[in-house]
Amino acid sequence: MYFTEKRSAKKNKSWLKQKILSMAFDTGLIRLGRRFWSTSLTVLNYHRIDDPTRSDFDSFKPNVSATPLEFDRQMRYLARWFNLITINDLVQWLEGRQNLPPFAALITFDDGYLDNYRFAFPILQKYGFGAVIYLATGHIATDQPFYWDLAAYCFSHTQREYATFPNGSEQAWSGPTERDQILKSWIEAMKKLPEAKKQLMVSKLPAQLNVSIPQDYFRNLMMTWDHVREMQGGGLAFGGHTVNHPILTRVALETARTEITVSKSTIERETAQPVLSFAYPNGMASDVNPEIVSVVKEVGYRTAFTLLNGPSSLREVQKDPFTIRRIFIASHHTLPEYAALVSPINRYRN
Repeated sequence: MYFTEKRSAKKNKSWLKQKILSMAFDTGLIRLGRRFWSTSLTVLNYHRIDDPTRSDFDSFKPNVSATPLEFDRQMRYLARWFNLITINDLVQWLEGRQNLPPFAALITFDDGYLDNYRFAFPILQKYGFGAVIYLATGHIATDQPFYWDLAAYCFSHTQREYATFPNGSEQAWSGPTERDQILKSWIEAMKKLPEAKKQLMVSKLPAQLNVSIPQDYFRNLMMTWDHVREMQGGGLAFGGHTVNHPILTRVALETARTEITVSKSTIERETAQPVLSFAYPNGMASDVNPEIVSVVKEVGYRTAFTLLNGPSSLREVQKDPFTIRRIFIASHHTLPEYAALVSPINRYRN
């Protein structure tokens, strides 16, 4: 009875929140005070553009930022209320060589999934928008999945109903919804581990869940370098996101330096263009420190991005161009929620 009431209260609270946001969106209240943030930078962070509800989707659902339809609606909203810039515009401004327009916005993607090419790229071209995609180069044109996608495959295809966590505890589920929640908890637990221990845990997961992964199963999950070059020809830019996507504060500094350096040099070799910017894997406060920032500067990047909540005033960006904030977009966000996320009030939410 207690849990039923608790779920009901949560559902009612969510319904009320959606109702208020929809009203604020429809009336324009959601943009109240916007003019005071004309000298700001709104950086959007996407990962995947796909439909996580389709029956054959067996990779990590929380990494989907929007369906193609919702992404199109979001781009239409940006086109109306923001002035889109490129990473080159931002760097030129940081170096004092040009001004930024009022209500400047930058679109970014992390990792390099194939659906960025299949679904996001045509929509970006439709609106005439540039974007920058941060590539984890060790996964481009390979069958090597990110650990969260491998875990999602194993959880989706196992006949078992429990998983073992790093502390040795077991968590069981009774259906797909609980299983997906436990998968998210398992992924979060992995993020807290030193990189070597995380990789060991991940390597044991298929056997623990008694799952066999077909050869080349993940081959079409990520972009190839031909996709990268085609998108570059269509106005998109690419940035460094390490080679293997470790959380950089969980590895030795020299390992971090190699990850940061090789990512940049690989992209420059494949695209014949300089790489101007870097995105920190995971990108939260504990994932970046002054030593890592120093390496990013030394390697030759001109700016870098976190996943700390935005938007940012231009004064903030100018003061510290190597920890610029980005707004994380998730597939459960409605258009009114999206409008709230890209508004100044987003900086004050918990």
